[in-house]
Amino acid sequence: MELAEAGENVLLKRLRTKFGKITPGLLVGIGDDAAVVAASSSPTLMTTDMMVEGVHFDLRWTTPFQVGYKLVSVNVSDIYAMGGRPAFLLLNFSALRSFTVRQFDDLFRGIAAASRRYGTHLIGGDISSSPTLMLSATVIGYASGKILRRSGARAGDYVHVTGTLGDSACGLELLKKMKHPIPDKKVPVPGRELPVANSLPLLRRHVMPVAKKPDSFISRATAMMDVSDGLVLDLSRLCSDSRVGARIYAEKLPLSRELISAAAYLKKDPLDFALGGGEDYELLFTSASKKIAGASCIGEITKSGIRVVDHDGSQRKISGKGYQHFAY
Repeated sequence: MELAEAGENVLLKRLRTKFGKITPGLLVGIGDDAAVVAASSSPTLMTTDMMVEGVHFDLRWTTPFQVGYKLVSVNVSDIYAMGGRPAFLLLNFSALRSFTVRQFDDLFRGIAAASRRYGTHLIGGDISSSPTLMLSATVIGYASGKILRRSGARAGDYVHVTGTLGDSACGLELLKKMKHPIPDKKVPVPGRELPVANSLPLLRRHVMPVAKKPDSFISRATAMMDVSDGLVLDLSRLCSDSRVGARIYAEKLPLSRELISAAAYLKKDPLDFALGGGEDYELLFTSASKKIAGASCIGEITKSGIRVVDHDGSQRKISGKGYQHFAY
């Protein structure tokens, strides 16, 4: 059944059934003109992100479930990046009249799965029609203690990052070659096949990213943001806000074995994925401490400029390299 046949009231009823439960801190949820939440003694954090078909995702190789899951994750990542905990979610949904109820349910199953993972609750939003699938989410969270910003880095601090870099961007390249959702066994690439053991983690990093909590190191961080548009571009933003520079070392960048293997098949440099690839949603932060469990030290903060030290010891100055809307 298409959404045009079901109608808005039927869709809203389905959402109320799935998300209508009242949770701690929520006084009025889905169904009234506005949600009502109890006042908190902690500072409130709010963030919003859009996802537009053809810009942020392609339904030829991404399922509605994955789109919904990712939408929640990218918003929660912003809350985590400032040291907060997510609590509530507002969502605007707009799609073609031919979008099916099955796709609608699949999308919101993904939203529900991610919401359970992060402990956030859908409390309202809006439904409309449009020429393409468009989603906008707002996550409301609360400070758990220390609020971290991009502007706290100081010369002499060390630069750290969680997880591995470039996996999502490489996963996207594989998905573009496949033009269908994650397969069961093998991923076709030009002229050869890549075993799923090497490719599946990369594909999942792109279609279903997981936001990272900073709990274990937040007390020692001086500045922080998530890596959404690529390491170099996001590091340049952090440095700009802190009025400092940075030096990072190519040999210290955390690269997964899967990325190195897939990059070889694609005949690309894995460092290009790590430096310029976006949507890793790892946490990039600075600290006076060089060794921090759960993160890799990739460089240090300097007075000005952003430089990469290559494996041969040579240095090159780089500018913001990553994904930017309206840039061609």
